[in-house]
Amino acid sequence: MTRVRLVVVDDHALFRAGLISLLGEMPEFLVVGEAGDGRGALETIRREKPQVLLLDVNMPDMDGVKVVRIVRELPQDQQPRIIMLTISKNEEDLLGAITAGADGYMLKSAEPEELRKAILLVNQGMSVLSPQVTRQVLRAAMAVEQVQPAKIGLSSREKEVLEFLAQGRTTSQIASDLFISENTVKTHVRHILEKLEASNRAEAVSKATQMGLIGSSGG
Repeated sequence: MTRVRLVVVDDHALFRAGLISLLGEMPEFLVVGEAGDGRGALETIRREKPQVLLLDVNMPDMDGVKVVRIVRELPQDQQPRIIMLTISKNEEDLLGAITAGADGYMLKSAEPEELRKAILLVNQGMSVLSPQVTRQVLRAAMAVEQVQPAKIGLSSREKEVLEFLAQGRTTSQIASDLFISENTVKTHVRHILEKLEASNRAEAVSKATQMGLIGSSGG
């Protein structure tokens, strides 16, 4: 089994050591690097080329959101998937991380199995949010000034796919529900991300909710 290469970034040494120890007990993962601040994170990413980055939000010198923005400017093949792992439920941190291009936002209070599943999903191209913050993301998005949906120009099929994304459906589930291939679903998702100028599925759902393209009560 090929293990998922991880880098852990957190300015609290004891938490970082504990997390690395926990991940080391999970056979799916291989921790290839760690850092205690944003600048160290960027150096470690460039050196170790991880598949998934576990990143704290609030750190001295360079915060996690800024790290995400810089990483998303790297060549595509050098960009890891990114999960923010934090104690912060602050809406500014939440939306800032998602808008910057984070693929997930998990609280440090998450159970080990919840974190394990989140890493695996993100590595497969999915987006994840801790259940405790999902409502906050939607509420914060609805509070932002609405943009005219007509300017977006989503097709009826793209809107259907977007609704399924808001419900947390996977690519295979959407394909099954709409009786289309998984490659077709991926093409629709790519077009949705381009039209909404979103970095990932979570940001697309947030923006679409804000614009009134979909409701805020997905399943």
